[in-house]
Amino acid sequence: MGTGGTEVRARATPPVEASAARRWSILAASTLAQAAAAITIHGPAFLIPTLHDRLGLSLAQAGAVAAAPTVGVMLALVAWGALADRAGERLVLLAGLGATAVAGGLALLAADGSPVLLGAALAVAGAAAASTSSASGRVVVGWFPPHRRGLAMGIRQMAQPVGVGVAAVSIAATAQDAGLRAALLIPAVAAAAATVLVAATVLDPPRTPGAHAEGVNPYRADGFLARVHGVSVLLVVPQFLVWTFALVWLVQERDWSPGAAGALVGAAQVAGALGRIAAGQLSDVVASRLRPLRWVSIAAALTMALLGLAAGLDAAVAVPLVVVATVVTVADNGLAFTAVAERAGAGWSGRALGVQNTAQFLAASCVPPLAGLAVEGVGYAATFAVAALFPLVAVPLVPVREERTLS
Repeated sequence: MGTGGTEVRARATPPVEASAARRWSILAASTLAQAAAAITIHGPAFLIPTLHDRLGLSLAQAGAVAAAPTVGVMLALVAWGALADRAGERLVLLAGLGATAVAGGLALLAADGSPVLLGAALAVAGAAAASTSSASGRVVVGWFPPHRRGLAMGIRQMAQPVGVGVAAVSIAATAQDAGLRAALLIPAVAAAAATVLVAATVLDPPRTPGAHAEGVNPYRADGFLARVHGVSVLLVVPQFLVWTFALVWLVQERDWSPGAAGALVGAAQVAGALGRIAAGQLSDVVASRLRPLRWVSIAAALTMALLGLAAGLDAAVAVPLVVVATVVTVADNGLAFTAVAERAGAGWSGRALGVQNTAQFLAASCVPPLAGLAVEGVGYAATFAVAALFPLVAVPLVPVREERTLS
């Protein structure tokens, strides 16, 4: 076995016993840590009305500022994942969340400066928040057995829409009532609180030597991981389109107030979080991560097409459809995330999850500015409809036949 296997054997520890209550408390802390990171990464999307109306930025420019944290995430994910493979999840979570809180303070200082400085500070915050992605996922995979892992990972994955929901409710209204700096304080405080919680709760999971040919690069074995990454990238497009522009669409096209629009988007994100739990539980019941992933892809394509049609007709059903789209387009993440971690094994899961999320965030960082251009050029309805093509292409790419039996 090569160097990678030697490193894993050296790090292997005797099995660590943990009660069911302790495992669930670790899951809760990991979930809240990921939620705090989501507020940092996705919260700036809800500043777009303020950046557009009060600072005079175009939708494309405001979208670029909102995408800055995802650029930072994209650049840092693999490095954080590799560190988690070697140094453990607890260290990565504590270092990353602490740095996120500090970077949030830098964003506050940059709020009165140029949009370029603000975008740079948000990118640094996103890079720090990226630490939670692989580390919190590895904690869940490590502490829960396969027949409970889908549900547990679904709960952990609900952190992202919950974080987005909290950001939608708090950041949009705060920016409207108290200004940009007050809104930027919210993610910094959330990251600081999550740091304290992780320090009090999270333990690294046990590492069993020789369990999965740990030193073998799983990307050389077959194309399974690459196909899952590709499917996830395609499904990110409608997800981030809805996340970024649902609130702006409600304000600009439906004449909603930012506060009311933020409340609806926040409620939709909570529903999306529950949908992720349901998708994870379904994957445990059917003993497959990828069959439900294909079903979600089909549902996302249909929902986005209907949303585009309803928005084009200015039909009242467009508003509930944007809620349905919010739920459906986030349901895939936990399924793909769990499938990648299980196939990669403990010795490679940090890096593989880093690659998974880097690919997703690369696509996600492109969505706000490009979608902003599309909305300005052809309108919201056409932009929603075009987004339906991406999950449609993903359907045949899901490697259902190559999935191993869960045990």
